[in-house]
This record gives sequence, C-alpha cells and structure tokens, in this order.
Amino acid sequence: MNYLSPKNDQCLLRIYVQPGASRNEISGLYGEPPRLKVKIKAPPVDGEANKEVLVFFAKLLGVSKSRIELERGETSRQKDLLIDLQVDEVKRLLSLED
Repeated sequence: MNYLSPKNDQCLLRIYVQPGASRNEISGLYGEPPRLKVKIKAPPVDGEANKEVLVFFAKLLGVSKSRIELERGETSRQKDLLIDLQVDEVKRLLSLED
C-alpha cells in the first residue's frame, strides 16, 4: 500500500482530493504511485475542501481533528495527511485491504 506508510509512530496517508462532489466518500485509488481518492462536497475555495477533508477523516477514524494534520498539499489535489494512529489501525478503521 503505497498510500499508507509509517512516519514517527504515526501514519502518513497520501490522498487525491476531488472537491465539489455530490457527497463525501472514498472512491478507490488514483494515479501512479497510487493515492487514495477522496471525493469532498466542499469547493476548493478559501481552504474549505482542506477543512472538510480533516473533518471527514476524523469522523471515519473516530478521532479528533487535532490528531490529523495536513502535512503537504494545501493548494494541491494531492495531499499528505499525518494521522496520530498506527498504520495497521488506520487500515482497520478505513476497512482497507493490502
């Protein structure tokens, strides 16, 4: 799983965001190397999509937003999230397969 890797006892999750979608959801893989594709309802204006990405993953993982950090990609569709959980725990909570 190239889009999930350990980093300093945390999990680095590489995602591709499609803003302006009809609903928030994970919709498979995108690109090479693959990233987890995430559709987000919020528009890519004034950081709204970034905020919604953090809220979306916090809810999916059952953690507070403060445990998820946008490490890279503030103005890009390709983003790296640093999640204060172990990689195996993130895989389990997101129901991801190897």
